[in-house]
Amino acid sequence: MGTEANTPPVDTRYRDASLPVAERVEILLSQMTVEEKVGQFFHTMISAGDDGELSDGNPEFGIASNREYVVDRHLSHFNVLGAVPSAEMLARWHNKLQELAAGTRLGIPVTISTDPRHSYTENPGTAIFTSAFSQWPESLGLAATRDTALVQRFAEICRQEYAAVGIRVALHPQIDLATEPRWARQLQTFGEDADLSGELGAAYIRGLQGESFGPGSVSAMTKHFPGGGPQKDGEDPHFPYGAEQVYPGGAFDYHLRPFLKAFEAGTRQIMPYYGKPMGTEYEEVGFGRNKGVITDLLRGRLGFEGIVCTDWGLVTDQELLGTVHPARAWGAEDLTPAERMTKILDAGCDQFGGEQCDDVLLDLVSSGRVGEERLDVSLRRILREKFELGLFDNPYVDVDTVADLVGTDELRAAGDEAQRASVTVLTNDGALPFARGARLYVEGIPADVAAAYGEVVATPQEADVAVLRVSAPFTPSGPSVFESFFHSGPLDFPEDALAHIAEVSAVVPTVVDVFLDRPAIVAPIVEAANAVTANWGVSSANLLDVLSGASPARGKLPFDVPRSTAAVEASRPDVPFDTTDPLFRFGHGLSL
Repeated sequence: MGTEANTPPVDTRYRDASLPVAERVEILLSQMTVEEKVGQFFHTMISAGDDGELSDGNPEFGIASNREYVVDRHLSHFNVLGAVPSAEMLARWHNKLQELAAGTRLGIPVTISTDPRHSYTENPGTAIFTSAFSQWPESLGLAATRDTALVQRFAEICRQEYAAVGIRVALHPQIDLATEPRWARQLQTFGEDADLSGELGAAYIRGLQGESFGPGSVSAMTKHFPGGGPQKDGEDPHFPYGAEQVYPGGAFDYHLRPFLKAFEAGTRQIMPYYGKPMGTEYEEVGFGRNKGVITDLLRGRLGFEGIVCTDWGLVTDQELLGTVHPARAWGAEDLTPAERMTKILDAGCDQFGGEQCDDVLLDLVSSGRVGEERLDVSLRRILREKFELGLFDNPYVDVDTVADLVGTDELRAAGDEAQRASVTVLTNDGALPFARGARLYVEGIPADVAAAYGEVVATPQEADVAVLRVSAPFTPSGPSVFESFFHSGPLDFPEDALAHIAEVSAVVPTVVDVFLDRPAIVAPIVEAANAVTANWGVSSANLLDVLSGASPARGKLPFDVPRSTAAVEASRPDVPFDTTDPLFRFGHGLSL
């Protein structure tokens, strides 16, 4: 077992790009101390300095300084947290971080990952709004376009923008299935249909990774194996009350189908979900520590040989935004952190997502409970990817070219077109398209944006048409700030919101646009309004382009929209298209 002290001179042949990757891996691996090996197992969050310099950390999320992570603790895989003022700043910070890593004994470069950054969602647990990049609809919106080529083009642009600033791992696509209408994590899925999700997910992976995996690629960490979505009562397994994943319809294999397409497309990494399967052949513990799921199913039956990184926070309790949240150790709550970690390694995972408890793994190795040879099994996968991404050969990005590669007019135009293509018209009794120059009463749309399409008036009584933007309802299941980011709970709109829509609709022809991040109960809105549209991330200008007829309405629903809460409660969460007599079917969408 290696130690920090009295190490021999470094054999630098692993830096020779002419050698086979497998040989370079073994040369490097043979020289790593236990401490250096252990650091590679943690894929945790990191903060960037606001000015492009190194960061001292972020206490709100328990994040240590950049220097402590890289130099003192040998970590080298990081999920960059939060939005940044500019792409150039992110690129400068990335280079500073790589310089820091280059100064360590072995100079192992860092690998930067991110949650989705190309839409409008701001949730520190799932997605980040970053206006420096081109802006697109969420994955549900991409699914509404039904355009495989568009999805691949989006992912290619994502790859270009990510790579330009140093991001080389995407913690997406998310190819879970939206079979439980109440579930909070549907927005980043491709909807309810396994075949469509598989087709679009594969296109997404091909776009991120390129024709062949190498220095120009962004590695796709596809999630959440073996398929999130069928959550009991629609609760999310980020939290204890959402731990159970249920299959009353016996549809476990249906949720696997998109992953089969992901493997065909060559996804390099997999993230298992938090939930624990109930009433199946598998142990009732979370998927990230479930040997039957990871070793037997994923590695054995399906033949996956890439990196498996757990979802975030399976080992230790964590303080987030002022609240301590328990480790997502569902089914293993009574185990110690060391026992939880051992079970995850025994299950076949390679990295601990969102964790930084390297001391726990060091203790396990020093006590002999985890052998160094077990570390090496995962390290070969982890190091291989760093070499194949070209990080050992050139870890830096060219800050001077960032402006030409990120957020350009051309890329933003492509995102705008996708946004418009995703808008889905649910009903229309003649209110759409409205005439350019009409008197417009708007809510949820900036007046200066609406003024480009008509005369903005102060009251419905003065208007020719009203356009109201609303969001699907939600009620956080818990009191913490972090929980408030997860849109869960009943799908019925509040009575006062419905009364207001009815009041406006009684005065003037009214269009209601709904941000449908969950398939809400829109029947009362349909009854009151003259037209109803759905979106999954669209700017006000792009929406008005569609509503005014300047761009065609092309979107098709990526899921069924249920008729009532009773129908949702009676449905089976694992079975697609299972609510009785839905108001709108998957694929519905009117033309304008």
